[in-house]
Amino acid sequence: MRLFIASPVILDDYTQIRKDFESIVEGRWVTEKNLHLTWIFLGETKDSEPIIKKLQTLRPLSDRVDIAALGYFGRPPRILYARADSSLLYDKAKEFREADFDLYRFKPHITLCRIKSIRNYRAYKEAVQHYREITLGTILPEIALYRSTLSSEGSDYTKLCSIEIIENQ
Repeated sequence: MRLFIASPVILDDYTQIRKDFESIVEGRWVTEKNLHLTWIFLGETKDSEPIIKKLQTLRPLSDRVDIAALGYFGRPPRILYARADSSLLYDKAKEFREADFDLYRFKPHITLCRIKSIRNYRAYKEAVQHYREITLGTILPEIALYRSTLSSEGSDYTKLCSIEIIENQ
């Protein structure tokens, strides 16, 4: 099974972001219910129990984290993402490493679109710039292990285990 560890995300107006890029970018957009911050992509794994045991040694994020800009990976851009640069996330990444998880080149981001082509590169850069330093949403404090199942319609995610802050403790 394909596994990854992530925190769920709520974007304030994902529909508007998609609308702003629809005439500029051709690509595959992540469905809103599948938006997440990936901590670790584990890939094909036969047994989830050792991962769950290690995951349970971690604490959830201590608070929600704002998502504050758009960015992209690649030259030319291949991934459009929402960025969340917060010391809280890097501190949590250190905790993952101490629990013996490999966070190779961790860069906190939420993938929005896998870009096939950019129809108008100048308009693309302007649209990305428009979203600079605007709060776009929130990363929730929960950290969860997910199974990813691929199909012709895209990915389907199933939560296998999670750690989260329980209110009113």
